[in-house]
Amino acid sequence: MLGTLCTLITALAYVSCHKVVTQTPSSLTVKKNEKATLYCNVEKDEGYVSWYKQIPFEAPQFVLQFYYNHDSPNQYGTGFCDHVTSNASSSIDYQLLISNVQVGDSGTYYCASWEHTTNEWVFGQGTKLFVTDSALPAASLTLFPPSSEELRADRVSVVCVAKDMPTGWAEVSWAVSGNPVSSGVSTSSPQQQPDKKFRLSSLLTYQTSEWTSGKEVSCQVACAGSKASKSIKKSDCRT
Repeated sequence: MLGTLCTLITALAYVSCHKVVTQTPSSLTVKKNEKATLYCNVEKDEGYVSWYKQIPFEAPQFVLQFYYNHDSPNQYGTGFCDHVTSNASSSIDYQLLISNVQVGDSGTYYCASWEHTTNEWVFGQGTKLFVTDSALPAASLTLFPPSSEELRADRVSVVCVAKDMPTGWAEVSWAVSGNPVSSGVSTSSPQQQPDKKFRLSSLLTYQTSEWTSGKEVSCQVACAGSKASKSIKKSDCRT
């Protein structure tokens, strides 16, 4: 069962020809200790829904199962019963309620409904929940300049490595001489480390002439409400 869920959730949505599960909003950002409400419409009344949470590179976690004609969830996943609940405003409209949210609640939440006519689970597209906490330290950044071999080519690459991120959700941005750059950027998915913090790398490829002329290159990583930035230029490097 878990292997099937992993496959379905990693694909982001599993849509049956007989039913469509719609989740709103597609993403939600809330501050630590606030309340988050996620919505799910199952189109056809099957009487109940299940909710799952997934963070990058980990198996989905069962959060809870909720029946329309019940006052509270009839089943909880491990670690969710203390601050997560659900309700329904109709037999097809369900809500997942997360009170006193913490940074660790960040993740993508999937609503699933059972389709009796085809005997299969139908998943929504997911809602990405971002929990911010400005009190958390910013990520630690390291920039790596182009190699000497690259300098012989028309284009070079600068690599930005972000470590000690408190969550797996982050936004990376680049600038050259203060001007934002979006083309030539490739960013990896965050990976969780043994200490439970996250790490990612981002690469900017651009014209060699811009590097050799001394233009400053900047990388910024925004994560959980904190931002870290670092810059590098040719004169900062040993020749």
